[in-house]
Amino acid sequence: MTPRRLILVVIDGLTPSMLEGTIGSGETPMLSALAECGSYRRATSVFPSLTPVCLSSIATGGHGDVHEIPHLVWYDRREGRVVEYGSSFGAVRAAGIGQTLQDTLVNLNAHHLGANAVTVFEALADAGLRTAATNFTAYRGRTRHRSSLPFLPDVRGPERFFFYNLYSSDRTGAPLSWRNRSAGSIDAYATAVGRWLVTRDAFDFFLLYLSDYDYASHEHGPDSALPTLQQCDAAIASLVEAGGGIESFLERYAVVVMSDHGQTRVRESASIGAAVVGIEGVLPLASNRAAQLYLSAACQLDARRVADRLDSFAAAEVVLFREGVHAVARREGEELAFAPDGRSGFDCSGDTSILGYPDGLARSWAALANPNAGDVLVSAAEGYEFADLGGGHHVGGGSHGSLVTGDSEVPLLTVGLDAPPGSDQRVSIVDVAPLILAHFGVEIPGYALRRAA
Repeated sequence: MTPRRLILVVIDGLTPSMLEGTIGSGETPMLSALAECGSYRRATSVFPSLTPVCLSSIATGGHGDVHEIPHLVWYDRREGRVVEYGSSFGAVRAAGIGQTLQDTLVNLNAHHLGANAVTVFEALADAGLRTAATNFTAYRGRTRHRSSLPFLPDVRGPERFFFYNLYSSDRTGAPLSWRNRSAGSIDAYATAVGRWLVTRDAFDFFLLYLSDYDYASHEHGPDSALPTLQQCDAAIASLVEAGGGIESFLERYAVVVMSDHGQTRVRESASIGAAVVGIEGVLPLASNRAAQLYLSAACQLDARRVADRLDSFAAAEVVLFREGVHAVARREGEELAFAPDGRSGFDCSGDTSILGYPDGLARSWAALANPNAGDVLVSAAEGYEFADLGGGHHVGGGSHGSLVTGDSEVPLLTVGLDAPPGSDQRVSIVDVAPLILAHFGVEIPGYALRRAA
């Protein structure tokens, strides 16, 4: 029997509490209708819980040690330069507008995304299935697409690929995405493309990425963006209407609705550079609620001694570094050393409560094992955000990136699918790609199978 087509909706930055508070209230009627027909649970994001890292994990079914995207801003050791994916306009200016555009639009997929990672778009295309996506950052696929702008190179993405009007595989009549971001024009563009695709049954798998909720939540706070969530609900309803109504739609499509990360309230910003001032050979890079320190050969301190300097830094809750075959987590002067035990668990020495966050050990280990990560990683304390390259922050609003539960939990709603792997224990956003592949009977990458075991 041929499996139903599948639509994955990713609502950037949506917190579980926000969605749960509206289900059944009449405020989000389409999400409520889907919840009545499906299965809902909370899932765990990755670390750092920042959009490029999270979307790469959703696309590949792997943590950062697999897909190799470490942060919103990081140091490329091979090229000897800073990579900035767009933390803020000030950060983009500091990194160079042209280079940031090239890194975000092209290089993330063409050069930065790990060669050993397999995206759902690649795996499904290899199995002869039609894939589609709108505005999704980790888009690497098998089909070559030409940009509408002459200075952007060809890229490889899903068969039907729509990326902020810069790449469009088909003429859909969708409006210009960037005409008014604050008024929701980006999601309006994605929704118009989605309707076009649904009315034509133009895919087997379609990923609809809605980014405006995260934008509003950064400004107003994690649970203070109801109007934008209602716009997301209306966007999904628009697809359902194009599919003939809820009954007809669910006969044709399985559905996954999820977020990539949560958010927590920001009360104060801090400079990670100020914490290591005077230490030669340290490059501090930060954005939102996670920071990285890169140590050059000129640094006379090792990772442990640099981490020690952060003990009195109020904005830093957990500091991570590698020491031999172990990872070390420091918090308030206490330590935990840990390493995989070869049996899907960890051998630990010290106070395990230091990483008493959702999936804290696995997420921390994977972040440190990312070959592009800094030598010292920092997870922010509640209420704090690290200023980015341009000094930007979200004080008074919401932010994310740290290990804390609020940054790390996401809603996961599935309709017409088997339970995700690990649904009777922990569930992660990295379980979604294997779930999709299993739905279509497509081989799951070995790194994802090892996690499921």
